[in-house]
Amino acid sequence: MNLIPIPAFSDNYLWTLHNGQQALVVDPGDAAPVVEYLQKNQLDLAAILITHHHADHIGGVGSLKRLYDCPVYAPDDPRIPIRDVIVADNDAIQVSPGEKTFRVMAVPGHTFTHVAYFTDGLLFCGDTLFSIGCGRLFEGTPEQMWHSLQRLRDLPEDTQVCCAHEYTLSNIDFALAVLPGDPALLAYKKIVQERLRAGRPSLPSRIGIERALNPFLNCHRSDIRQAAERHCGQPLNDEVAVFACLRQWKDQF
Repeated sequence: MNLIPIPAFSDNYLWTLHNGQQALVVDPGDAAPVVEYLQKNQLDLAAILITHHHADHIGGVGSLKRLYDCPVYAPDDPRIPIRDVIVADNDAIQVSPGEKTFRVMAVPGHTFTHVAYFTDGLLFCGDTLFSIGCGRLFEGTPEQMWHSLQRLRDLPEDTQVCCAHEYTLSNIDFALAVLPGDPALLAYKKIVQERLRAGRPSLPSRIGIERALNPFLNCHRSDIRQAAERHCGQPLNDEVAVFACLRQWKDQF
């Protein structure tokens, strides 16, 4: 199976898996780049996976459905108007091409009904986990998002993290504000800069990288807690409070 990030808008990736004949696409916010890629590579669209209802993730679904008449897998949310197969936490769904089995994971926080899809070392996580970052809390609570991120953190370390936006460089800059001069972050920033200069995406990341470098996954660490306490100007007694402070800090960064 070939894993392809199709660029869309200013910083989205519409992740595509194909076997040379059929493809599936995750969160097609825009149909045009998907159709262009499918036609260029003589592929049929066999399935669409949706993580959440935001327009930049579902905007192209109607056009793709009309063109290819493929099933749409999505969480139970009326804000997603096309839902052929409703998915829920811990479902195991078989999706073409290849009848791959995806584990569905409920990961509320960015939105109430956000889900992720995991299969064969691949994680499609929408806007929940970003490389060296995480999504904003538009609907959920810090506690919900913290627990969602911990579920993703517990996946195997070689899992490829296929998130939906090219935010890695700005996320590293925030992480360096939390941990100034951190050598591992500085080294990773150089790697990401080289990829982007070469016209390549910084993604997919890997769970092992995120465990090591992502401050939002490491609110149990004393250095990150202390940085958050300095920024918020008060003691933070648990990991959720640290996470909430970091998320608020990032929102204003």
